[in-house]
Amino acid sequence: MIDFNSPDYKRSRGAYLAQCAAEHFIVLLTTGAYLAKLLTYIGISDSLAGIISSFITLAFTIQLFSVFIVRLKCSTKFLVIFFEMVCSLFFSAIFLVPFMPVGKTLKTLFVIIFILIAYFSRYIVQTLLFKWGSSFVAPDKRASFSAVKEAISLFLGMLVTAFAGFIVDRLEGLGNLNGAFLFLAVSIFALTVVNLVTLLLIRKEDASEHTADSVPFSTVLKNTFGNKNFRSVVFLMILFDTARYFTTGFMNTYKIKDLALSILAVEIINIVANFARMIVSVPFGRYSDRHSFAKGFKLGLFFFAAAFFINIFTTKEAWFLVIAYTVFINIATAGTNQNSFNIMYSYVDAPYVTQAMSICRCISGLFGFGASLLGGKILSLVQANGNTVFGIPVNGQQILSGISLVLTAASILYITKVIEKQPILHQ
Repeated sequence: MIDFNSPDYKRSRGAYLAQCAAEHFIVLLTTGAYLAKLLTYIGISDSLAGIISSFITLAFTIQLFSVFIVRLKCSTKFLVIFFEMVCSLFFSAIFLVPFMPVGKTLKTLFVIIFILIAYFSRYIVQTLLFKWGSSFVAPDKRASFSAVKEAISLFLGMLVTAFAGFIVDRLEGLGNLNGAFLFLAVSIFALTVVNLVTLLLIRKEDASEHTADSVPFSTVLKNTFGNKNFRSVVFLMILFDTARYFTTGFMNTYKIKDLALSILAVEIINIVANFARMIVSVPFGRYSDRHSFAKGFKLGLFFFAAAFFINIFTTKEAWFLVIAYTVFINIATAGTNQNSFNIMYSYVDAPYVTQAMSICRCISGLFGFGASLLGGKILSLVQANGNTVFGIPVNGQQILSGISLVLTAASILYITKVIEKQPILHQ
């Protein structure tokens, strides 16, 4: 009988909470307006910038290798620490690219390479980290713990982004944008050290959890692709990732260039949105624990649909609508983020959950990246046509939001008609 109240388990839960917060801060400083500012500074086009911002979806494909990496004869703790450090260091290196004495083409190439290495390193062990950290939480409290973990990261993240946004805008106002990039690189490196310390404090997995004890790959395939309920979840995630990555990767440059918002303004909007997400995170978690992870996920999708609907009408004249868009996207993520992992506990046998998560994220990530490529093509065509379609003034992001809305509605319908009717193995 596992004692979830033992000192080791309590310390590990606390360290996992802190680790997730540190990792969240690194993500905040390497995405959104900060990355958009770097890409714009280098001279990368809007469509390519959107595709680069969506590399996260392509990185999901590396999760397929998690199915094989879990068979290595070393501990989960070692694997997670190694790849997390590689990830964080390359994220820091992204903001050192402007200092390289090379041309625009090579700088663009270095940014792409660094981002890919960082994301690949992160996602190759993401499911391992999630299962390892969650193993110290009682099964009936997983969604609530995830919600508390998220709320803490969000609250502290608001302070981090407010401070970083102020510094970056201040340095840019002084004509020292390179100084802003250096500040971001050093800050991410400092957070890398914090990330390392927190991972070291998490209790090593039990011998029964060692990766060397993983089941044969043929058995994994039988209990994943051979499982009709798993295939249904995969199709749901394909719909979801295709819907969101049609639009989200192109919104950062849209806010800065088309809507003419400053970095600080974007970060203030993000803080408001993150505060809204923080408020609803715990209620979302409790709702998911009481009803099901699938129902919690669907609730988040309704807010995604609202966000895309609002964004259809967001223009420079109606720039304030982007506030509502950002708030609803963040609230939606409170319902979809952790439940996209937790839902596997409902429909896949426990020994195969890690592999199921990896396979699912890999497949849906490929479709998400494909959506971002197609979205980038549509955006380029609209911009090349003077931001008009059939003589009607319209921005590419508005069209992409309409496509995302339709796909999100399809996702909601699929959960209702298929996923919710499947028998739940264990919550």
